[in-house]
Amino acid sequence: MIMTFTDPRLAKLDGFRVEIDPARERADVILDRPPFNIIEMPQRDQLRLVFEALDEDTRMRVIVLRSVGEHFSSGGNIRGFLEASPEHVSKLAWNIAAPARCTKPVIAANRGYCFGVGFEISLACDFRVISETGQYALPEQRLGQIPGSGGSARLQKMVGITRTKDIVMRSKRIPAKQALEWGIVTECVPDAKLEAATDALADELRAFSPLAQRTAKKLLNDTEDSTLSIAIELEGHGYSRLRQSDDFREGVEAFHAKRPAKFKGS
Repeated sequence: MIMTFTDPRLAKLDGFRVEIDPARERADVILDRPPFNIIEMPQRDQLRLVFEALDEDTRMRVIVLRSVGEHFSSGGNIRGFLEASPEHVSKLAWNIAAPARCTKPVIAANRGYCFGVGFEISLACDFRVISETGQYALPEQRLGQIPGSGGSARLQKMVGITRTKDIVMRSKRIPAKQALEWGIVTECVPDAKLEAATDALADELRAFSPLAQRTAKKLLNDTEDSTLSIAIELEGHGYSRLRQSDDFREGVEAFHAKRPAKFKGS
């Protein structure tokens, strides 16, 4: 049964809604300001709060960020940048990084335009599934500005400095299939199959140990900028901690019994 997510801190959401499906241990954060799902300034704060609240909710194992209509998001409200205070603007990257800080797996389902902050928040997710109609872009140079919510930094880690300069400094659009070739997305599917592909990935992820998933996500995020020796050392510590977990014992016993494992997250 699909339920509306309620939290006293988030009495009225601006331009999006949250649905939870306890039976599938899944929450959907749905951008709902068609036709372009423009992300307003107040919405950024609320998105951060929502991801933090969902992270604390034990009913959910996986979170999906998706949208209503033919476009994921054309970006932010351009005039809002001139009206916002410097202090507010300084928090943009922190808010949009909420999916990366969330300990649970987060999937972005992208179609149509995925520009500016829409691209940046998708880059902060763990997985990106894009339909063949999708296009990515960081168009801020056309406004005399640069990406301000982590877009150029995250993209450079994924595709390198040469391709990132091509995208950022030329405000270049990247079609879906090229994004797949460059390693920006996890999967590229026909438009009509975006929801099915996203559902399949969400169901696959929630079948794993939530403890092992949290550990893997934190390890990979924390070691992105580290040396190889430090990354291997931290990986060993993570492995050692999981060795003592109930989920690891269950996984081993299920493997030998040739049955599906039933993980509890402990």
